[in-house]
Amino acid sequence: MTHHSPLATRREILVAGIGAVAAAAGLPAAAASPAKRGIQGSGSVTTKDGTPIFYKDWGKGQPVLFSHGWPLTADAWDAQMVFLGQKGYRVIAHDRRSHGRSGQTWDGNDMDTYADDLQTLIETLDLKNLILVGHSTGGGEITHYMGRHGTKRVAKAVLVGAVPPLMLKTAANPGGLPLAVFDGIRKGTYDDRSQFFRDLTMPFYGYNRPGAKVSEGVRQSFWLQGMMGGIKGQLDCIHEFSAVDYTPDLQKIDVPTLFIHGDDDQIVPIGASALLAAKIVKNSTLKVYKGADHGLTVTHQDRFNADLLDFIKS
Repeated sequence: MTHHSPLATRREILVAGIGAVAAAAGLPAAAASPAKRGIQGSGSVTTKDGTPIFYKDWGKGQPVLFSHGWPLTADAWDAQMVFLGQKGYRVIAHDRRSHGRSGQTWDGNDMDTYADDLQTLIETLDLKNLILVGHSTGGGEITHYMGRHGTKRVAKAVLVGAVPPLMLKTAANPGGLPLAVFDGIRKGTYDDRSQFFRDLTMPFYGYNRPGAKVSEGVRQSFWLQGMMGGIKGQLDCIHEFSAVDYTPDLQKIDVPTLFIHGDDDQIVPIGASALLAAKIVKNSTLKVYKGADHGLTVTHQDRFNADLLDFIKS
């Protein structure tokens, strides 16, 4: 007698159901499995340690791959993906491991593994002439990917409110943030991450500034995305966006790179990030959004989308 786990049984029922729907519609059974056939939409790739990484893959044309910030998901890029998809680009975004719909792992929540997961996704989808776009921690991820795996598949890179070169204050990096700041993030996430994520939206989007127009919808979306992730992986990731020195990776970037950063970013202060990183990367351009916050892809959506398109087309 064969025993099936509840998860396997549900999956078998689901696959059988999809097959039945396909048959009823007169489709070949293989066409009912987008992930297996590589048909665009959404799916997952499996990394070398067996972790499923969820991704969305829409449109056709030159590929643009988006990497999200902590503690968010691929959904943070929806506005950019629709915008560029409608302009004739293929747009891809993934949930980092232990975030969103990807596998929640106890181990491997580190930047080396994130970069290797990204490599698996890029090679599985066979992406070439690729535009990489990373926000915050995602900026660290794409930077480390290029430093670790090279740029043979990459045409250009965009780092938005990104953490490189190093967020943590050290003797060699006096402009960074004190360790106590990141210990506070760890404690808030551990003690009551639901409330912490809700509170974090205020400085993240600059909603704590005088005259700011607060969107409760944006705050709820941030909270929902954060709560989809696994707490162990989210805690581990705090070290990766704060204490990893990306300087060696930045030095290896040899493709045109655009830095976009708000000068009122309360999460990743511009003085310790983009102002330094843009000087390290050869062939880089820095655009500073005056008065803009960390979540400028949302609060300055139209301006950001236009700048992103201009850079891709340049």
